[in-house]
Amino acid sequence: MKCLHRMSLVALAALSIVGAASAVESVAEGGALATVELRSAAGQSNETSLDGVVEAVRQTRLSTQVAGAIVALQVKAGDRVKAGQELLRIDASAAQQGVAASASQVEAAQAQLKVAASELARQRQLHQKQYISQAALERSQAQWEAAQAQVNALQAQTRVAQAQSGFFLLKAPYAGVVSEVAVTLGDMALPGRPLLTLHDPSALRVTAAVPQALLGSLSSKLDQVRYEINGLAGSAARLQPASVELLPTIDAASHTAQIQLALPPAGAAGAVGGAGATAVVGPASTAVMPGLFARVWLPAGASAKAGPQRLFLPASAILRRAEMTGAYVVDAQGKPRLRQVRLGRVSGDQVEVLTGLRPGDKVAADPQAAAVVAR
Repeated sequence: MKCLHRMSLVALAALSIVGAASAVESVAEGGALATVELRSAAGQSNETSLDGVVEAVRQTRLSTQVAGAIVALQVKAGDRVKAGQELLRIDASAAQQGVAASASQVEAAQAQLKVAASELARQRQLHQKQYISQAALERSQAQWEAAQAQVNALQAQTRVAQAQSGFFLLKAPYAGVVSEVAVTLGDMALPGRPLLTLHDPSALRVTAAVPQALLGSLSSKLDQVRYEINGLAGSAARLQPASVELLPTIDAASHTAQIQLALPPAGAAGAVGGAGATAVVGPASTAVMPGLFARVWLPAGASAKAGPQRLFLPASAILRRAEMTGAYVVDAQGKPRLRQVRLGRVSGDQVEVLTGLRPGDKVAADPQAAAVVAR
Protein backbone atom coordinates (compact mmCIF):
# COMPACT_ATOMS: atom_id res chain seq x y z
CA MET A 1 0.00 0.00 0.00
CA LYS A 2 2.84 2.40 0.87
CA CYS A 3 4.46 1.66 -2.48
CA LEU A 4 1.23 2.44 -4.34
CA HIS A 5 0.84 5.68 -2.37
CA ARG A 6 4.38 6.78 -3.23
CA MET A 7 3.81 5.94 -6.89
CA SER A 8 0.64 8.07 -6.98
CA LEU A 9 2.48 11.01 -5.40
CA VAL A 10 5.26 10.69 -7.94
CA ALA A 11 2.70 10.61 -10.75
CA LEU A 12 0.95 13.75 -9.44
CA ALA A 13 4.29 15.54 -9.14
CA ALA A 14 5.12 14.58 -12.70
CA LEU A 15 1.78 15.89 -13.95
CA SER A 16 2.27 19.21 -12.16
CA ILE A 17 5.76 19.54 -13.65
CA VAL A 18 4.38 18.83 -17.12
CA GLY A 19 1.59 21.40 -16.60
CA ALA A 20 4.05 24.03 -15.39
CA ALA A 21 6.35 23.32 -18.33
CA SER A 22 3.49 23.68 -20.82
CA ALA A 23 2.46 26.99 -19.22
CA VAL A 24 6.04 28.27 -19.43
CA GLU A 25 6.28 27.19 -23.07
CA SER A 26 3.03 29.02 -23.89
CA VAL A 27 4.32 32.20 -22.28
CA ALA A 28 7.67 31.84 -24.02
CA GLU A 29 6.03 31.41 -27.41
CA GLY A 30 3.73 34.36 -26.96
CA GLY A 31 6.30 36.64 -25.36
CA ALA A 32 4.86 38.82 -22.59
CA LEU A 33 1.79 37.84 -20.62
CA ALA A 34 -1.50 38.72 -22.24
CA THR A 35 -3.22 41.33 -20.07
CA VAL A 36 -6.65 42.89 -19.74
CA GLU A 37 -6.93 46.51 -18.65
CA LEU A 38 -9.51 47.05 -15.95
CA ARG A 39 -12.07 49.59 -17.10
CA SER A 40 -15.64 50.54 -16.43
CA ALA A 41 -17.78 48.24 -18.56
CA ALA A 42 -19.57 49.94 -21.43
CA GLY A 43 -23.32 50.12 -21.10
CA GLN A 44 -23.31 49.52 -17.34
CA SER A 45 -25.47 52.13 -15.67
CA ASN A 46 -24.90 53.42 -12.18
CA GLU A 47 -27.71 51.46 -10.57
CA THR A 48 -28.41 50.83 -6.89
CA SER A 49 -29.16 47.41 -5.47
CA LEU A 50 -31.16 46.60 -2.32
CA ASP A 51 -31.49 43.37 -0.39
CA GLY A 52 -35.02 42.02 -0.47
CA VAL A 53 -37.01 38.93 0.42
CA VAL A 54 -39.78 37.00 -1.28
CA GLU A 55 -42.99 36.89 0.73
CA ALA A 56 -46.55 35.76 0.16
CA VAL A 57 -49.27 38.34 -0.22
CA ARG A 58 -51.58 36.02 1.73
CA GLN A 59 -49.90 34.19 4.60
CA THR A 60 -51.97 33.12 7.60
CA ARG A 61 -51.16 31.67 10.99
CA LEU A 62 -54.09 29.49 11.93
CA SER A 63 -55.22 28.95 15.51
CA THR A 64 -58.43 27.97 17.30
CA GLN A 65 -60.84 29.78 19.60
CA VAL A 66 -61.14 26.85 22.00
CA ALA A 67 -58.81 24.68 24.06
CA GLY A 68 -58.38 20.94 23.72
CA ALA A 69 -56.11 18.08 22.80
CA ILE A 70 -55.30 17.54 19.10
CA VAL A 71 -56.70 14.14 18.14
CA ALA A 72 -56.23 14.26 14.35
CA LEU A 73 -53.59 15.96 12.19
CA GLN A 74 -54.38 15.67 8.49
CA VAL A 75 -51.53 17.61 6.85
CA LYS A 76 -47.78 18.18 7.03
CA ALA A 77 -45.46 20.96 5.91
CA GLY A 78 -45.37 21.29 2.12
CA ASP A 79 -48.84 19.84 1.48
CA ARG A 80 -51.17 21.64 -0.91
CA VAL A 81 -54.69 22.06 0.42
CA LYS A 82 -58.02 23.21 -0.98
CA ALA A 83 -60.31 25.84 0.49
CA GLY A 84 -62.40 24.31 3.27
CA GLN A 85 -60.23 21.19 3.58
CA GLU A 86 -59.88 19.77 7.09
CA LEU A 87 -56.43 20.40 8.55
CA LEU A 88 -56.67 19.17 12.14
CA ARG A 89 -59.28 18.19 14.70
CA ILE A 90 -59.43 18.92 18.43
CA ASP A 91 -61.13 16.71 20.98
CA ALA A 92 -64.74 17.94 21.05
CA SER A 93 -66.32 15.35 23.36
CA ALA A 94 -67.47 17.92 25.92
CA ALA A 95 -68.81 20.23 23.23
CA GLN A 96 -70.76 17.41 21.58
CA GLN A 97 -72.32 16.54 24.93
CA GLY A 98 -73.31 20.17 25.30
CA VAL A 99 -75.00 20.09 21.90
CA ALA A 100 -76.87 16.93 22.86
CA ALA A 101 -78.02 18.51 26.14
CA SER A 102 -79.25 21.62 24.35
CA ALA A 103 -81.13 19.51 21.82
CA SER A 104 -82.86 17.62 24.66
CA GLN A 105 -83.88 20.88 26.31
CA VAL A 106 -85.39 22.04 23.02
CA GLU A 107 -87.44 18.85 22.80
CA ALA A 108 -88.70 19.35 26.36
CA ALA A 109 -89.64 22.95 25.66
CA GLN A 110 -91.46 21.95 22.48
CA ALA A 111 -93.50 19.43 24.48
CA GLN A 112 -94.44 22.17 26.95
CA LEU A 113 -95.38 24.41 24.03
CA LYS A 114 -97.65 21.71 22.65
CA VAL A 115 -99.42 21.41 26.00
CA ALA A 116 -99.79 25.21 26.23
CA ALA A 117 -101.20 25.34 22.69
CA SER A 118 -103.82 22.68 23.49
CA GLU A 119 -104.77 24.45 26.70
CA LEU A 120 -105.15 27.76 24.85
CA ALA A 121 -107.44 26.13 22.27
CA ARG A 122 -109.71 24.75 25.01
CA GLN A 123 -109.82 28.07 26.82
CA ARG A 124 -110.89 29.82 23.64
CA GLN A 125 -113.76 27.38 23.17
CA LEU A 126 -114.89 27.88 26.78
CA HIS A 127 -114.63 31.63 26.40
CA GLN A 128 -116.83 31.55 23.29
CA LYS A 129 -119.50 29.76 25.35
CA GLN A 130 -118.94 32.28 28.14
CA TYR A 131 -117.93 29.57 30.64
CA ILE A 132 -114.71 31.43 31.61
CA SER A 133 -113.75 35.04 31.98
CA GLN A 134 -111.57 37.13 29.67
CA ALA A 135 -108.84 37.14 32.31
CA ALA A 136 -108.60 33.34 32.29
CA LEU A 137 -108.26 33.36 28.50
CA GLU A 138 -105.51 35.98 28.69
CA ARG A 139 -103.61 33.91 31.28
CA SER A 140 -103.73 30.91 28.97
CA GLN A 141 -102.55 33.06 26.06
CA ALA A 142 -99.61 34.33 28.15
CA GLN A 143 -98.61 30.79 29.10
CA TRP A 144 -98.52 29.77 25.44
CA GLU A 145 -96.42 32.80 24.49
CA ALA A 146 -93.98 32.07 27.32
CA ALA A 147 -93.62 28.47 26.14
CA GLN A 148 -93.01 29.66 22.58
CA ALA A 149 -90.33 32.09 23.76
CA GLN A 150 -88.69 29.33 25.78
CA VAL A 151 -88.50 27.14 22.67
CA ASN A 152 -86.95 29.96 20.64
CA ALA A 153 -84.36 30.67 23.33
CA LEU A 154 -83.33 27.03 23.64
CA GLN A 155 -83.11 26.65 19.87
CA ALA A 156 -80.78 29.67 19.71
CA GLN A 157 -78.71 28.17 22.52
CA THR A 158 -78.46 24.92 20.57
CA ARG A 159 -77.25 26.76 17.48
CA VAL A 160 -74.58 28.49 19.58
CA ALA A 161 -73.44 25.11 20.94
CA GLN A 162 -73.31 23.69 17.42
CA ALA A 163 -71.29 26.68 16.20
CA GLN A 164 -68.86 26.28 19.09
CA SER A 165 -68.45 22.61 18.32
CA GLY A 166 -67.30 23.67 14.84
CA PHE A 167 -64.38 25.53 16.43
CA PHE A 168 -62.83 22.15 17.25
CA LEU A 169 -62.33 21.51 13.52
CA LEU A 170 -59.68 23.63 11.78
CA LYS A 171 -60.23 24.12 8.04
CA ALA A 172 -58.22 25.89 5.33
CA PRO A 173 -59.58 29.41 4.68
CA TYR A 174 -58.27 29.33 1.09
CA ALA A 175 -56.35 27.08 -1.29
CA GLY A 176 -52.63 27.17 -0.60
CA VAL A 177 -49.55 25.42 0.75
CA VAL A 178 -48.90 24.48 4.37
CA SER A 179 -45.68 26.31 5.29
CA GLU A 180 -45.29 25.12 8.86
CA VAL A 181 -46.93 22.73 11.30
CA ALA A 182 -46.12 23.90 14.83
CA VAL A 183 -47.88 21.07 16.72
CA THR A 184 -47.98 17.30 16.80
CA LEU A 185 -50.65 14.76 17.56
CA GLY A 186 -51.64 14.97 21.24
CA ASP A 187 -50.50 18.56 21.81
CA MET A 188 -52.81 20.93 23.67
CA ALA A 189 -54.34 23.63 21.50
CA LEU A 190 -55.02 26.93 23.25
CA PRO A 191 -56.87 30.03 22.01
CA GLY A 192 -54.45 32.22 20.06
CA ARG A 193 -51.66 29.63 19.87
CA PRO A 194 -50.43 29.28 16.23
CA LEU A 195 -51.01 25.73 15.03
CA LEU A 196 -50.41 25.90 11.27
CA THR A 197 -49.03 28.43 8.80
CA LEU A 198 -50.62 28.59 5.36
CA HIS A 199 -49.70 30.73 2.35
CA ASP A 200 -51.08 31.24 -1.15
CA PRO A 201 -48.30 30.48 -3.70
CA SER A 202 -50.21 32.12 -6.56
CA ALA A 203 -49.61 35.63 -5.20
CA LEU A 204 -46.01 36.45 -4.24
CA ARG A 205 -44.04 39.67 -3.99
CA VAL A 206 -40.52 40.92 -3.29
CA THR A 207 -40.18 43.40 -0.44
CA ALA A 208 -37.18 45.65 0.25
CA ALA A 209 -36.38 48.68 2.39
CA VAL A 210 -35.48 51.86 0.46
CA PRO A 211 -33.26 54.39 2.29
CA GLN A 212 -34.60 57.88 2.67
CA ALA A 213 -31.86 59.35 0.43
CA LEU A 214 -33.13 57.34 -2.57
CA LEU A 215 -36.78 58.33 -2.33
CA GLY A 216 -36.45 61.70 -4.06
CA SER A 217 -36.50 60.66 -7.71
CA LEU A 218 -37.63 57.05 -7.32
CA SER A 219 -41.37 57.79 -7.44
CA SER A 220 -41.18 58.76 -11.12
CA LYS A 221 -39.10 55.70 -12.10
CA LEU A 222 -41.00 52.83 -10.52
CA ASP A 223 -41.56 51.26 -13.95
CA GLN A 224 -37.77 50.81 -14.29
CA VAL A 225 -37.32 48.85 -11.03
CA ARG A 226 -36.13 45.27 -11.58
CA TYR A 227 -35.40 42.31 -9.33
CA GLU A 228 -33.46 39.04 -9.40
CA ILE A 229 -33.69 35.89 -7.30
CA ASN A 230 -30.43 33.99 -6.92
CA GLY A 231 -30.37 30.22 -7.14
CA LEU A 232 -33.18 29.89 -9.69
CA ALA A 233 -33.20 29.18 -13.39
CA GLY A 234 -32.44 32.45 -15.15
CA SER A 235 -31.47 34.13 -11.89
CA ALA A 236 -28.60 35.98 -13.60
CA ALA A 237 -31.21 37.96 -15.56
CA ARG A 238 -33.09 40.88 -14.12
CA LEU A 239 -36.81 40.33 -14.02
CA GLN A 240 -39.63 42.78 -14.51
CA PRO A 241 -42.29 42.81 -11.77
CA ALA A 242 -45.98 42.82 -12.55
CA SER A 243 -46.39 46.00 -10.51
CA VAL A 244 -44.38 48.14 -8.10
CA GLU A 245 -45.75 49.91 -5.04
CA LEU A 246 -43.80 52.31 -2.84
CA LEU A 247 -45.57 52.53 0.51
CA PRO A 248 -46.18 56.13 1.66
CA THR A 249 -44.95 55.54 5.22
CA ILE A 250 -41.37 55.74 6.53
CA ASP A 251 -40.10 53.74 9.47
CA ALA A 252 -38.99 56.11 12.22
CA ALA A 253 -36.23 53.77 13.48
CA SER A 254 -34.52 52.89 10.18
CA HIS A 255 -35.64 55.90 8.08
CA THR A 256 -36.57 53.60 5.21
CA ALA A 257 -39.69 53.13 3.12
CA GLN A 258 -40.93 49.75 1.98
CA ILE A 259 -41.13 48.91 -1.72
CA GLN A 260 -43.18 45.94 -2.88
CA LEU A 261 -42.69 44.26 -6.27
CA ALA A 262 -45.52 41.94 -7.27
CA LEU A 263 -44.23 38.82 -9.01
CA PRO A 264 -45.85 38.01 -12.37
CA PRO A 265 -48.34 35.12 -12.53
CA ALA A 266 -46.91 31.67 -13.14
CA GLY A 267 -45.97 31.12 -16.77
CA ALA A 268 -45.79 34.78 -17.78
CA ALA A 269 -42.73 35.52 -19.87
CA GLY A 270 -41.35 38.23 -22.09
CA ALA A 271 -38.23 40.21 -22.93
CA VAL A 272 -36.96 43.13 -20.96
CA GLY A 273 -34.07 45.23 -22.17
CA GLY A 274 -31.48 46.47 -19.75
CA ALA A 275 -27.77 46.33 -18.91
CA GLY A 276 -26.97 44.84 -22.30
CA ALA A 277 -28.79 41.59 -21.53
CA THR A 278 -32.17 40.03 -22.16
CA ALA A 279 -34.28 39.11 -19.16
CA VAL A 280 -37.47 37.14 -18.85
CA VAL A 281 -40.46 38.64 -17.12
CA GLY A 282 -41.33 35.74 -14.85
CA PRO A 283 -39.24 33.12 -13.03
CA ALA A 284 -40.06 29.43 -12.75
CA SER A 285 -43.28 29.39 -10.74
CA THR A 286 -42.65 26.18 -8.84
CA ALA A 287 -39.21 27.30 -7.61
CA VAL A 288 -40.24 30.61 -6.03
CA MET A 289 -41.36 30.41 -2.42
CA PRO A 290 -41.60 32.79 0.55
CA GLY A 291 -38.35 33.44 2.36
CA LEU A 292 -36.01 33.40 -0.66
CA PHE A 293 -33.36 36.12 -0.87
CA ALA A 294 -33.92 38.59 -3.68
CA ARG A 295 -32.11 41.66 -4.97
CA VAL A 296 -33.97 44.78 -6.06
CA TRP A 297 -32.30 47.04 -8.64
CA LEU A 298 -33.24 50.71 -8.67
CA PRO A 299 -32.72 52.64 -11.93
CA ALA A 300 -29.77 54.96 -12.51
CA GLY A 301 -30.36 58.43 -11.11
CA ALA A 302 -32.53 57.22 -8.26
CA SER A 303 -29.81 58.06 -5.74
CA ALA A 304 -29.16 61.54 -4.48
CA LYS A 305 -25.57 61.46 -5.74
CA ALA A 306 -23.61 59.49 -8.29
CA GLY A 307 -22.38 56.17 -7.00
CA PRO A 308 -18.87 54.76 -7.32
CA GLN A 309 -17.50 53.65 -10.65
CA ARG A 310 -18.29 50.01 -11.38
CA LEU A 311 -15.39 47.91 -12.66
CA PHE A 312 -15.70 44.67 -14.61
CA LEU A 313 -13.23 41.94 -15.46
CA PRO A 314 -13.48 38.79 -17.62
CA ALA A 315 -14.38 35.79 -15.47
CA SER A 316 -11.51 33.82 -17.03
CA ALA A 317 -8.98 36.22 -15.45
CA ILE A 318 -10.09 35.35 -11.90
CA LEU A 319 -8.01 32.92 -9.87
CA ARG A 320 -9.70 30.86 -7.16
CA ARG A 321 -7.68 28.94 -4.59
CA ALA A 322 -9.72 27.36 -1.80
CA GLU A 323 -11.43 30.33 -0.07
CA MET A 324 -9.21 32.96 -1.71
CA THR A 325 -10.28 34.84 -4.85
CA GLY A 326 -7.69 36.95 -6.63
CA ALA A 327 -6.17 38.17 -9.88
CA TYR A 328 -2.59 38.68 -11.14
CA VAL A 329 -1.83 42.36 -11.71
CA VAL A 330 1.11 42.97 -14.05
CA ASP A 331 3.35 45.85 -12.93
CA ALA A 332 5.42 48.21 -15.08
CA GLN A 333 8.30 45.69 -15.21
CA GLY A 334 5.97 42.97 -16.52
CA LYS A 335 6.04 41.05 -13.26
CA PRO A 336 2.67 39.53 -12.26
CA ARG A 337 1.69 39.96 -8.62
CA LEU A 338 -1.25 38.21 -6.99
CA ARG A 339 -3.82 40.52 -5.48
CA GLN A 340 -6.91 39.43 -3.54
CA VAL A 341 -10.22 40.79 -4.82
CA ARG A 342 -13.86 40.77 -3.82
CA LEU A 343 -16.37 40.12 -6.59
CA GLY A 344 -19.92 41.27 -7.19
CA ARG A 345 -22.60 40.33 -9.67
CA VAL A 346 -21.96 38.47 -12.92
CA SER A 347 -23.05 39.96 -16.25
CA GLY A 348 -22.47 37.53 -19.10
CA ASP A 349 -18.75 36.68 -19.23
CA GLN A 350 -17.90 39.73 -17.12
CA VAL A 351 -17.76 39.83 -13.33
CA GLU A 352 -17.89 42.99 -11.22
CA VAL A 353 -14.85 43.75 -9.05
CA LEU A 354 -15.86 45.46 -5.81
CA THR A 355 -12.50 45.81 -4.07
CA GLY A 356 -8.84 44.96 -4.71
CA LEU A 357 -8.31 46.58 -8.11
CA ARG A 358 -8.21 50.12 -9.51
CA PRO A 359 -9.17 51.51 -12.91
CA GLY A 360 -6.28 51.13 -15.32
CA ASP A 361 -4.76 48.07 -13.67
CA LYS A 362 -3.47 45.49 -16.14
CA VAL A 363 -4.60 42.01 -15.15
CA ALA A 364 -3.14 38.81 -16.59
CA ALA A 365 -5.71 37.20 -18.89
CA ASP A 366 -4.40 33.71 -18.05
CA PRO A 367 -3.94 33.38 -14.26
CA GLN A 368 -2.36 29.92 -14.59
CA ALA A 369 0.42 31.18 -16.84
CA ALA A 370 0.88 34.22 -14.60
CA ALA A 371 1.26 31.96 -11.57
CA VAL A 372 4.15 30.15 -13.30
CA VAL A 373 5.90 33.41 -14.22
CA ALA A 374 5.43 34.82 -10.70
CA ARG A 375 7.41 31.97 -9.10
